[in-house]
Amino acid sequence: MQRRSFIAALGAAPFGLTLTDVMAATPDAWAAGFAAACAQYPWLAGYQGVSADMPTRALKVEGRFPPALHGAFYRNGPARHEIGGVRYHHLFDGDGMIQRYDISEQGVTHRGVFVRTDKFIADTAAGRPLRATFGTANPDMEPVASPDSINVANTSLVMHGDEMLALWEGGSATRVDPDSLRTLGVQTWRDDYKGMPFSAHPKVEPDGTLWNFGVSSAAGLLTVYCMGPDGALKRVETLKVPDVAMVHDFAVTQRHLVFLLPPFVYDVERSRAGMAFLDSHVWRPELGMRVLVLDKDDLTRMRWLQLPAGFVFHLGNAWSSPDGQEVHLDYIRSDDATVVTTSLRELMRGQIRPSPGARFTQVQLNLRTGRAKQFSTGHVAEFPKIDPRRTAQRHHALFMVAHTAPSSSGTPQSLNGFDTVMRVDTDSGQVEQYRFGHRTLVEEHVFVPASASAREGEGWLIGTVFDVDAGCTRLTAFDAQQVAAGPVAMASLNGVAPLGLHGLFRPA
Repeated sequence: MQRRSFIAALGAAPFGLTLTDVMAATPDAWAAGFAAACAQYPWLAGYQGVSADMPTRALKVEGRFPPALHGAFYRNGPARHEIGGVRYHHLFDGDGMIQRYDISEQGVTHRGVFVRTDKFIADTAAGRPLRATFGTANPDMEPVASPDSINVANTSLVMHGDEMLALWEGGSATRVDPDSLRTLGVQTWRDDYKGMPFSAHPKVEPDGTLWNFGVSSAAGLLTVYCMGPDGALKRVETLKVPDVAMVHDFAVTQRHLVFLLPPFVYDVERSRAGMAFLDSHVWRPELGMRVLVLDKDDLTRMRWLQLPAGFVFHLGNAWSSPDGQEVHLDYIRSDDATVVTTSLRELMRGQIRPSPGARFTQVQLNLRTGRAKQFSTGHVAEFPKIDPRRTAQRHHALFMVAHTAPSSSGTPQSLNGFDTVMRVDTDSGQVEQYRFGHRTLVEEHVFVPASASAREGEGWLIGTVFDVDAGCTRLTAFDAQQVAAGPVAMASLNGVAPLGLHGLFRPA
């Protein structure tokens, strides 16, 4: 019943811009505006996108990639931003492409393959954007039939059991062959949960247990999933949440699941009045940033705490005191939702609308008293990562990409406007960083342990950087204990690979 209610509500509230927005600026105007802006802002080439799979190419290697990084580094992100001359109206709308960098003693190669979702196939056959998306809803688009009819599988990846899953916010996980990158179809965990949202940031604990969630906005539901190390579903439960918010990420401790709910809440009446999905969310700062803590052993036990109003995409990690009554977590906090409502929308037509920089913030939750407090470090940063072996446990090293250039540098302090790789000691606050330069766009770097027995933080950081002046994408590797020394190895791809969102490393 919950799933049917979700699909019916979603069908009544298609994702995208309002009709007024569409009439005010036609899709061709967006494409023309973006093309014109590229001459003024060369870094926009990272968001031009591609229209076909990218063939295997060898990269020019400088330095030496350590044996621990021999394997495959994958990235997922929106890569097809235009179809038939029609440009999407939000960064999050583009069809997902999995890019694979193969690293060995023989060198580094790159290829990219679009995820063949149902939407990708339908739009390709039509030669235009046939179906609605997160931020685009033209009058001639088909109405939403189900969540997976508009699933673009464009946000992140996870390897669990023997399977690779391409993830999105609003629908099923999509199974992908990790070697060929061939799409294998959607993952159905249980028949009565077919098509229910399975979000983009699952957490895998050291014993292999995977937790994830999904938000059904129109129905006001939060679904929680728990999988065993073999990938089999162990538990799934759906909860009713008042004033459900746009939630992208969460955290786990040894005892709890922690959700930060910004005051960017779904308003079903706005949806019924014809507003788009994104525009059906309302900024209600009087709600503050609500903190929802669920007991792993009894998910119906909901505890609420309060933080000052703010917006969040990503959390780093969380851990509990020995008695489980104090929770510590890291997250990246913005003052408001401008980055998603304006900056990443206007970016698609070449209009630069910088949002206030999101800052690395630390939180303490006292479950005895119900009080929460937070401390902002002042670091403008995003994409926090830890040594994955410390998930749900106390961590000491946090890795991020950061913006350290002056505001006049010519790139936006938005989701992807970063020039620095940073390591932060979460106890002392000590920072070590390497800045590439103001004419680079640095993407998420993930941590790879040096060995199974290595201490926390002993290992490597691997990620990608768009070098604007050189017109190339570089795969870069850092010694995670000596970030300030710069990359130990780089592999350069001639030309621009589409800028993505999240990735993972799979050893050989």
